Amino acid sequence: MGLFNIFNKKPKRLSTPVDLSVLGTDIHSHFIPGIDDGAQTMEDSLLMIAEMQKFGYKKVITSPHTMSDYYRNTTEIILSGRDNVKKALKEAEVDIELDAVSEYYLDYDFEKKLDDGPLLTFGNKYLLFEISYMNPPDNLYHIIFKMQLLGYKPVLAHPERYNFWHNEFEKYESFIDKGVLLQMNINSLTGYYSPSTKKIAEQMIDKNMISFIGTDCHHMSHISLMKQVIYEPYLEKLIGSGLLLNKNL
Repeated sequence: MGLFNIFNKKPKRLSTPVDLSVLGTDIHSHFIPGIDDGAQTMEDSLLMIAEMQKFGYKKVITSPHTMSDYYRNTTEIILSGRDNVKKALKEAEVDIELDAVSEYYLDYDFEKKLDDGPLLTFGNKYLLFEISYMNPPDNLYHIIFKMQLLGYKPVLAHPERYNFWHNEFEKYESFIDKGVLLQMNINSLTGYYSPSTKKIAEQMIDKNMISFIGTDCHHMSHISLMKQVIYEPYLEKLIGSGLLLNKNL
């Protein structure tokens, strides 16, 4: 029984929560109401952003989806939505800086968006993009190279969530070799998405592969999970590594 308990012992959680204020900026969230699967009302937006302020964030760069077939957001739609949220934050006296980019979905029409450009970026022309959870697109490396040719710095959203690479860790390493920056979701460390997602996230932290951490917050249940994840040792390890670029934005 003693050995059973040793080998099945849960990892020790921190007694003191991780201080998220050292991050300064969150780069991935869905706080503009009514334009994707995130906030649906302005009240939703204000509630979540007020909670982000309580966690210690000074700035939020929200990133609604842009998809050709589903969330047909444009730069104008996103920036107009951003301005509406900024106005509401001011009226509600929520003191936090807000900007907006997009989480671009690498679909059949994305290359045309690149050609038509410019696309919404943050910091030093960082471009946040995601891919299908079913399988990687055939033209993935071609598109990455094209982003770079156009002066963008590609940031792959939540790579730990792409299950098809969980048994091919070298795929993640190939992105680093190609100059792609990796953005991990903070709640991946809770096991929320899956145990294997958490394991891969921890492995990437061990190998110093993560450049950005984002909340990918869509609704208040994600906020509730964040109140748990701040006791995760691997979050402390990631933030303590000094490698995250969030604080420079």
